[in-house]
Amino acid sequence: MSSQHFPQENLPAEQDTTHGAVDVADDKDPFADPGLPPHEPRIQDIDERAAKRSERTVALLFTVSMLATIGFIAAFVSIPIDRSVYIFPIGHISALNFALGVTLGLALFCIGAGAVHWARTLMTDVEMADERHPIEASPELRTQIHDDWRQGVKESGLGRRKLLRNTMLGALTLVPLTSLVLLRDLGPLPGDKLRHTMWSKGKLLVNMNTNEPLRPSDVTVGSLTFAKPEGLEEHDHHFQTEIAKAALMIVRIQPDDIKDKRELEWSHEGIVAYSKICTHVGCPISLYEQQTHHVLCPCHQSTFDLSDGARVIFGPAGHALPQLRIGVNEEGYLEALSDFEEPVGPAFWERG
Repeated sequence: MSSQHFPQENLPAEQDTTHGAVDVADDKDPFADPGLPPHEPRIQDIDERAAKRSERTVALLFTVSMLATIGFIAAFVSIPIDRSVYIFPIGHISALNFALGVTLGLALFCIGAGAVHWARTLMTDVEMADERHPIEASPELRTQIHDDWRQGVKESGLGRRKLLRNTMLGALTLVPLTSLVLLRDLGPLPGDKLRHTMWSKGKLLVNMNTNEPLRPSDVTVGSLTFAKPEGLEEHDHHFQTEIAKAALMIVRIQPDDIKDKRELEWSHEGIVAYSKICTHVGCPISLYEQQTHHVLCPCHQSTFDLSDGARVIFGPAGHALPQLRIGVNEEGYLEALSDFEEPVGPAFWERG
């Protein structure tokens, strides 16, 4: 809008637009520089009612952003993942994905649109030209930048227009909540699944190689046998998940060589059963030294003494291997007498 339509006393002071300008080209300066065009005031600069309308528009956009963010969270919680809707001309699509996309897109768009409208209608639009300066700022320049910053904050109306400021802060505060909600969709909460395995009282110890239940006579002194719980088959869809917690290694030690009292009580005729999963980062343990009764994790060389409660004697593992209490049933097969009494696997799953 031209400045000639408003009284001169309402217009901002004229800006010097000829600094550094070359009106006529010559041999020294072959290109004429007309300088900055004359500044044309906006209606919001001279009419407070128009400024208030722009402020309400920006506040409305920020408010819509907040409502869209709340809608995103509500849709995530309430819409079933298997529900579909028909959207012309796309066809049938996931109702949850559609709702999440629309609400999140609207929330982000309204923040951007509000910021743009604020800058174009309420913030100062006077152009300023500065001469080039060295990379290292002088103290005077730093002082000028601080002054310009404070002046920009003042002219933006952030402190004076509380409605605009509060709705913008509300929108910017709520939008990050969408990422927190999406993190919840990484999968079902584990609950206490990591603290329990398929082992339970009466479960037979099944040889991983022969797929047959183990008898005490099948485990000889100095041998290392790997076992799994009865009923867990390799073709089961949850086999990898369960074997990662329930994998067992069985060794037979002379009872007189067992140093730990509880280990001896939980064994059967010197046959001890320990988790095969290293307590460092969960690698399967597979190396056994007969004379020392030490087992070694091949990943990071954590070493455990199976004759002394499987305590850590070397390496980064933070806990001893969990022991499974075993016995023999009426048919003469080795069986579990309970589940592990502590979680198996990496030490960051704190015991308790």
